[in-house]
Amino acid sequence: MPLHLLHGTLNVTIYEIDRLKYYGGLSVCNKAAGPLQFGKRCLAQLKRVMLCQTEITGSKLYATVDLDKASVAQTRMIEKESYGTKWNENFRIYCGHLISNIMFTVKFDNPIGATVIGRAYIPVEDVIKGAVVDRWDTNWSQGITSPAFEGVPYTFFSQRQGCKVTLYQDAHVQDDFPLLSLTLPSDERRQTHRCWEDIFDAINNAKHFVYTTGWCLYTEITLIRDPRRQKPGVNLTLGELLKKKANEGVTVLILLWDDRTFVEQLKEDGLMATCNQVTADYFKDTKVHCVMCPRNPDDKNSIQGFEIASMFTHHQKTLVVDYELPQERSGKRGIVGFLGGIDLCNGRYDYQDHPIFKTLGTVHLEDFHQPNFAGSSIKKGGPRVPWHDIHCKLEGPIAWDVLYNFEQRWLKQAGTDMILISRSKLNEITIQPSAVTSPKDPETWNVQLFRSIDGAAAAGLPEASEDAAKFGPVNGKTATIDRSIQDAYINAIQRAKNFIYIETQCFLGSSFGWKSKDIKVEDIGALHMIPKELSLKMVSKIEAGERFTVYIVIPIWPQGIPESASVQAILDWQRRTMEMMYSDVTQALRKKGLTANPRDYLTFFCLGNKETKKIGEYVPPQQPDPNSDYARGQHARRFMIYVHSKMMIVDDEYIIIGSANINQRSMDGGRDTEIAMGAFQPHHLSTDRRAKGRIYSFRMTLWQEHLGHLESSFQYPETLECVQAVNSAADELWNMYASDTVGEDLPGHLLRYPIEISNSGGVTTMPNIEFFPDTKARVLGTKSDYLPPILTT
Repeated sequence: MPLHLLHGTLNVTIYEIDRLKYYGGLSVCNKAAGPLQFGKRCLAQLKRVMLCQTEITGSKLYATVDLDKASVAQTRMIEKESYGTKWNENFRIYCGHLISNIMFTVKFDNPIGATVIGRAYIPVEDVIKGAVVDRWDTNWSQGITSPAFEGVPYTFFSQRQGCKVTLYQDAHVQDDFPLLSLTLPSDERRQTHRCWEDIFDAINNAKHFVYTTGWCLYTEITLIRDPRRQKPGVNLTLGELLKKKANEGVTVLILLWDDRTFVEQLKEDGLMATCNQVTADYFKDTKVHCVMCPRNPDDKNSIQGFEIASMFTHHQKTLVVDYELPQERSGKRGIVGFLGGIDLCNGRYDYQDHPIFKTLGTVHLEDFHQPNFAGSSIKKGGPRVPWHDIHCKLEGPIAWDVLYNFEQRWLKQAGTDMILISRSKLNEITIQPSAVTSPKDPETWNVQLFRSIDGAAAAGLPEASEDAAKFGPVNGKTATIDRSIQDAYINAIQRAKNFIYIETQCFLGSSFGWKSKDIKVEDIGALHMIPKELSLKMVSKIEAGERFTVYIVIPIWPQGIPESASVQAILDWQRRTMEMMYSDVTQALRKKGLTANPRDYLTFFCLGNKETKKIGEYVPPQQPDPNSDYARGQHARRFMIYVHSKMMIVDDEYIIIGSANINQRSMDGGRDTEIAMGAFQPHHLSTDRRAKGRIYSFRMTLWQEHLGHLESSFQYPETLECVQAVNSAADELWNMYASDTVGEDLPGHLLRYPIEISNSGGVTTMPNIEFFPDTKARVLGTKSDYLPPILTT
């Protein structure tokens, strides 16, 4: 059958199996007479499916919706009945698939896998022909058209108004980091926000509670290290600070991921290595309550449950505390929350220079982090791993949602509400959720909380199918799943009208669109829609003759030994994702008769640094092993700046920040647990004029950090002038970084990602750049024959 692009949101209701028969044959019940009626009926709801197979007794049944080889929805498991097994479950499925049929499959569950009972097929052509189908949202490519925009629909948390948001680049900002006039909104004074300093103040000033979740928390770090930013208590380690607050009577609760990863190779490769058990031991027999939380599934007895417990993590990074309200006479306090990409652990303290050698004798002497080289240590010297990350502070009604997320996780994972401050007590000590900015305030924000999480990790998710459909979470095979972070990304991409800027630690997915011949696409399972939505957005703009640019900043390689199988596997998936996107773009350009460079529409970058030797620099007492990556990097005086951000900016009017990477682990909902926020300023929308509020200022400040300068064209990222200027600067910086000479410090950090794009969208390495500098690690990665894709996607 011919293939058709099914793009938009598919609404499917699976009601019931009409009956199970004992003979062969398969059909769809109540099939309409003509294609038009058939398409209408099947898009709105699949009322009944006749499935014919030998009867199986005593089994649990579930149904799936498949778009070709991509399984995109799954009902809960229910006991089989002799007649009329019913689910009555609704799904909103994001589509960007080139397929011929929508397939519905009913299976019975096994401890290992499942057995197919039967299938029904609906031709995509009939669905598309249905006149009732409105495939295009009215806000498609229109941006946020009104301050009354209500946020992403069908989510657990509603959008909150009257909030305040503080955006942070890196853990610290030094006083001498220049903020140029182009980065500031008109008539705006300079404001510098320092993440770890604000977190120190928030914890230190808490009177009633400090609640935090983390992938990793290290008690021996100090949060304030800049000698120009000294204040009482700055010499306390994080562990000492938390114990001090607990001893003062503050309720200090910590939820940390309990790493039960069975794949020791990942720890050896540097991908997963935390100090959480040491942290738990540190707080033992103190007034700090630290709970270690394995990533347990709801169904612990299945093979799938074993995969979840042994391969996935709790990845949220949140802090929520009470704080003083300056003009509140009652003495009641407010609530402030922090979330983003920065763990409170070793290796994260950094600032915009991202030094790799010059701070080894000072602020990084006791905080040397380098998991990319075997045997690395401060005694052998640099380069350290510089760390670029993004975080935010949330005040107003949205902070209560961060609190509620913690409470849900604590109730499920700690298993008690005895230690949590009760709601009645909160009513006594805090002002209940209320706006902290007025609607007329130009600095007001509307903010919405999103998550990737399931009922195994959080209490209170709706279990009834009708409630789940209303509030967003979907019923999975064994758990209720909230994947609203993916929904938020897709919603924002579909609204975008000019440009998108992304910083992310991982970028891979939409594996249903990979055209590789050496893999079985159905075995990969990296099905989230974000890369495909990005490429289809660019295609739609090219077809319409409009400019649109996507900028994506990623690490040179995922953190870990770059030649290792796990890192190489991730790079291989990343290359396949890039190739899919560039193939879409180049095909659209050819159809329009254009010979433009695809990098004028989609362009990838990484970050790196290179330092000359300084007088008085730390001299290590030992040396790395000769002819190692470590020794070569030390000699060349260079190393990547690790991009750990999880952020997307759309048209300078909407921003998403959180803990979720753009991969299946983070977007699935049933794998790593994640949290994010999406926000905009109602007085700074890209409508009749450019949006130039805090989001614009933040992007420009990031570009200043990365490029070392700003140009007027950077105000208009979608334009050819801007993208070519950024690409040209990044090309030059890559050449300086890759050169074997160390003549000067790099004047900027934004490097071209070392790939070339063919006329057909194929991704290859740049000339003479088969391996990353100073390594024998392939730029394009290598397919792993033994690591399961579920682990590395």
